[in-house]
Amino acid sequence: MLGSIRAWGAAILTLAGVAAAPPAALHAQQAPPAPTPAANTVEAIRARGTLVCGVNTGLAGFGAPDAQGRYRGFDVDFCRAVAAAMLGDPERVRFVGTTTQNRFTALQSGEVDLLSRNTTWTFSRDTALGFDFPAVTFYDGQGFMVRADSGVSRGSEIGGATVCVQPGTTTEQNLADWARANRIQVQPVVIERLEEVTGAFFAGRCDVFTTDVSGLAATRAAQGARAEQYRILPDVISKEPLGPAVRQGDPRFADIVRWVHYAMVAAEEFGITSQNVEQAARTDPRPEVQRLLGRTGDLGQMLGLPNDWAVKVIRAVGNYGESFQRNLGPIGIQRGPNRLWTEGGLQYAPPFR
Repeated sequence: MLGSIRAWGAAILTLAGVAAAPPAALHAQQAPPAPTPAANTVEAIRARGTLVCGVNTGLAGFGAPDAQGRYRGFDVDFCRAVAAAMLGDPERVRFVGTTTQNRFTALQSGEVDLLSRNTTWTFSRDTALGFDFPAVTFYDGQGFMVRADSGVSRGSEIGGATVCVQPGTTTEQNLADWARANRIQVQPVVIERLEEVTGAFFAGRCDVFTTDVSGLAATRAAQGARAEQYRILPDVISKEPLGPAVRQGDPRFADIVRWVHYAMVAAEEFGITSQNVEQAARTDPRPEVQRLLGRTGDLGQMLGLPNDWAVKVIRAVGNYGESFQRNLGPIGIQRGPNRLWTEGGLQYAPPFR
């Protein structure tokens, strides 16, 4: 069993079975402003010549600046892919670091055109907040991480523990729902910024850290030689379909974002990579590949893009599998449900016809 519980100021709330505060109460003071109608995002991007993309402030493998200050990661690649499709250049992106608290306001207000930062598609975000989620780029679920020497091997054993969690997230609500459903008492330590909440966990200010399993793996891997001191429990307590978000009311931009993802998925299925895409565009005889890469048909025109838009995307960031392996493979994240449908996974592109 975990060690003694630490009380940490007024940030700590108590969840105890049915006596826990309802999830709505956890978010009552954090609701973003009402959505505003979307402008013509495509024309705005073209006029300024740059896509403005909201990303994570520092989550290894998904979105973080490197030592030279250049943003890299799986979600960052997606921003560059959209820029390549729309502007012909994957470098014509301005990245804006966003937190769990300000990301939705940044999108609603027009500060960013696109949000690409491990954000879960939910009913309320799709309706009440006025967003569209064009595609699921990463299927995930919420889990728990503890110290390896804690003696804890299952989520059911964390009763009485302090749990580090970020506010304004599905993670916070899932923790409340799970604790209530299982009549387990935990004490959330609610901290806004990712680097601060992980710092609190590694400093021992809370016994457990909870977020998406991919986030736990990324956070653990960032510890380097100390990674073995921490264990990710096998429990997965939620479904977390993660993907880019756009403002409602601009279907053309949503279509572009949607089909950029599907182009990357289809390219992997067809065996088209960043290395062979130019040759495939010239010589691959398969009719769907010809349409995807713009040799025949007018799919690009239907999106208001050049017919070779998918060639530019794949050349810039690779197919879905290339981006996944380049960014997430080094930190130990497995494909799992993000395998192609042909390999038993959930990633599936509608036909390009």
